[in-house]
Amino acid sequence: MPGNIQRDTFGITAKRAALDIFLPDGRSIQAEILTSDTAERVLEVVSQKIGLCRELLGYFGLFLIRFCKEGKLSVMKKLADFELPYVSLRSSEVENCRVGLRKWYLDPSLDSMLMDCRAAVNLIYMQAIQDIEKEWAKPTQVQRQKLEALQKEDNQTKFLELSREVRHYGYLQLDPCTCDYPEPGCGAALSVGNNEISCCVTLPDNQTQDIIFQMSRVKCWQVTFLGTLLDMDGPQRTLNQNLELRFQYGVESHWQWFVIYTKQAFLLSSCLKKMISEKMIKLAAENPEMEIEVPEQGKSKKYHIEQSWSKHYSSFLSRKSKIKIAEADCVLETIKEEGL
Repeated sequence: MPGNIQRDTFGITAKRAALDIFLPDGRSIQAEILTSDTAERVLEVVSQKIGLCRELLGYFGLFLIRFCKEGKLSVMKKLADFELPYVSLRSSEVENCRVGLRKWYLDPSLDSMLMDCRAAVNLIYMQAIQDIEKEWAKPTQVQRQKLEALQKEDNQTKFLELSREVRHYGYLQLDPCTCDYPEPGCGAALSVGNNEISCCVTLPDNQTQDIIFQMSRVKCWQVTFLGTLLDMDGPQRTLNQNLELRFQYGVESHWQWFVIYTKQAFLLSSCLKKMISEKMIKLAAENPEMEIEVPEQGKSKKYHIEQSWSKHYSSFLSRKSKIKIAEADCVLETIKEEGL
């Protein structure tokens, strides 16, 4: 099992331990766990402590989050269900890293699925406030004033309804990175959500350009490890661990490759897969004829989908009537999505 391999690799023995799980508002919950507990199990423990409905666990996930200076934070990776959070945290080489609980969906409309559970609403409300404070979500001045008034009233339902109208609400923002478009080496700020990759590119003349890549026009993508030796002559060779995610995108009548260089490439890949999965489930609910399997919390749930797919998503689909969408996030691997 992957979890056992991870535990054995780092020499962790199974024993009782306390693990702090950080919430979006900065508070933490101490979870009594075993060091061998998987992320799926730890999430169950946390959900019991905060009263989160078990059937809603699939809408949330555990993440490795780096807390930076000036209150900034960086989501380093989504912990896969089989990963051991205790081991992943102890083996992380990133300073000020914590295990955090966040919602794990990128379609803002899915908020509506959680509104009957008070604990779930509390979580997404806290995250909405945090995302606005961190400027991941970008309200207009009028929206900000209304949101502040609703926050003072602690009107969570109305706050979330208005938040869904805010630009980049529910998106996940990556750390500053570089890309090869429109010119090689351009700085980029990426936000991912709502079936798109939103990219603010800094050009060589320091002008900025907003570019939106729609998931409906992404044909495939892959993550590649670019290892380079920094010190060839020293007693210990130093490895510079760089990652890139390249995706093939439909531009007018041809396919073009775009490259993003980021240490969060695996997280970005997980987000792309998540958006596809959410789109498939939405199509499944609308079209009852074709059969599709989408893994959920370790189990496959069958859906039926009509063959008259939206043409924009045809490139993701096999010609077979039965399609399985992989949701497993890998700890360390080279990902190729060309088979989609």
